[in-house]
Amino acid sequence: MREIILQYDKDITEAWKYGMPFYCYKGKMFCYLWTHKKFLQPYIGIVEGKSIDHPQLIQEKRARMKILLLDPDKDIPIRTIKAILKEVLALYK
Repeated sequence: MREIILQYDKDITEAWKYGMPFYCYKGKMFCYLWTHKKFLQPYIGIVEGKSIDHPQLIQEKRARMKILLLDPDKDIPIRTIKAILKEVLALYK
């Protein structure tokens, strides 16, 4: 996941914030990796997810962020991740 995110754009950098790996675009918080407590699955949290309308993003009780759950028993959905990253980056540019 780390490599997919970092290789997507040269302006994406990695940082450690709030005890988790965070990714920033030109210094602004962009997305992060974490594990869902209820489903026990890894996910990508999209900081400005509320502004993205993608069918696989889940809002839950978050006001600003949405998440993309990742099934550890399946291949990483690279196309889906890149499509979401493209939409989010468009907000930042």
